[in-house]
Amino acid sequence: MKKITELTAELAAPAIAESGCTLWDVEYVKEAGTWYLRVLLDKEGGVDILDCESVSRKLSDLLDEADPIEGSYTLEVGSAGAERALKRPADFARFLGSPVLVKLYRAREGRKEFAGVLAGYDEASGDVAVTVGQETLSFSKKETALVRLRVEF
Repeated sequence: MKKITELTAELAAPAIAESGCTLWDVEYVKEAGTWYLRVLLDKEGGVDILDCESVSRKLSDLLDEADPIEGSYTLEVGSAGAERALKRPADFARFLGSPVLVKLYRAREGRKEFAGVLAGYDEASGDVAVTVGQETLSFSKKETALVRLRVEF
């Protein structure tokens, strides 16, 4: 049986393509006792509220028809955002040279967050290289809690 996130991605694909967007991610998470099914979109030039509304209406009907989720949940369709998390190898490849923030599970040199420029990604190991100042640091997949884009002003 497919995961809820995989099934949702498949159901949402036509509606997302029709709106001129691409799927960034699907999350199914429990927060404060409520289940949320989040569909995050991306689009050249940015996702707007009309894109989200269009995809949400169509996907809601498809989910009601397929009924893949037992119990209640809240469907949220939104933009992946400017400071989106990088999760897949293709995400890291696309944003090489971009400003990122790396968050660690445990402190290294007294810090759990490192802001820098994405310098590399090893698909085999999941390790991430980030240039912080003049130094390039390597973070193993095991120690890395999150890597997300960082907007600089």
